[in-house]
Amino acid sequence: MNKSEKFEDSLQELAQFARAISHPARLSILKYLAETKTCISGDISDNLPLSRTTVSQHLKELRDIGLIHGTIDGLKINYCLCQSSIEKYIQLFDTFFDPVKASTNDCEIAECAIDIKLAKEIDKSNI
Repeated sequence: MNKSEKFEDSLQELAQFARAISHPARLSILKYLAETKTCISGDISDNLPLSRTTVSQHLKELRDIGLIHGTIDGLKINYCLCQSSIEKYIQLFDTFFDPVKASTNDCEIAECAIDIKLAKEIDKSNI
């Protein structure tokens, strides 16, 4: 058993998700697929400043965790967001951060206090 296996399943799953979206290229791919609001047929690398090989590696990472899926259509692959997986990860993040959001502890460290104040101002402006 490795060290990460000692943690509860939801934390392991959340860490895998965080690792999968930790690269700007993968975030760009997800954003591109979300903004097009349809499955993409063709070469996604035309829309990114990366080589096809590099984009393919990032697509594989996103497929492996289930955020996207691809279906072969002749010589092309149609890529789509997997909405159920995305909703699952959003729920995992919400569940993870609920205790943090509910915390009333104020940090005494100056940098942290500034960040908390800024976060509260941002939260109020989103209401």
